[in-house]
Amino acid sequence: MELRALATQAAPGLVIANQPGMDFLRRFTGRDTTTDVLELLEAQHTEVDMLFAQIEQGEGNRRALLTELADKLAAHAAVEEKIFYPAVMAKETNTLLHESVEEHLAIKRVLADLIMRDLDDDTFKAKITVLKEQVSHHAHKEEEKKLFPLVKTAFSSDERAALGNEVLVMFEDLMMGAPHKSVPNETTEAAPLEAQS
Repeated sequence: MELRALATQAAPGLVIANQPGMDFLRRFTGRDTTTDVLELLEAQHTEVDMLFAQIEQGEGNRRALLTELADKLAAHAAVEEKIFYPAVMAKETNTLLHESVEEHLAIKRVLADLIMRDLDDDTFKAKITVLKEQVSHHAHKEEEKKLFPLVKTAFSSDERAALGNEVLVMFEDLMMGAPHKSVPNETTEAAPLEAQS
């Protein structure tokens, strides 16, 4: 299926968002109450970059920062694998999305190792550097430079906003728990990837 055709049926929230009268929150509050999925994911990428910088500079409690980083990476990967990637799966994105879940797997393997490692271990700094490089390549070179422009062209701002709202709700729900605890159990194979029907 082509990406543009997929955009009109991508996610249940997209259908609802396009119904007449569903923009009542915008009219009621006088401002945009939705979140473009691409802006949301890029903001999460930036937040993770800042956490890496704090860990590398030795700012704050290293264990707390690592746990926050691991939670955000785990929740971010989950929303991409369960909502975003299936919603944008199309002929034009197929290869990029399959590469993305493989990159997630590699990231989860290093992250799982870091979570269970003593922070004073001699290899901690090397592993955090490797993790940062993997995350940076995946987020900035693969998603932001290649995948996101395809999605921006194919999906309207309302469709991206509806998808963003769905992603944000799941992300916030996951962050209420400790999503990093599931990472060690997700290191055997890449997440399954199927288009939404």
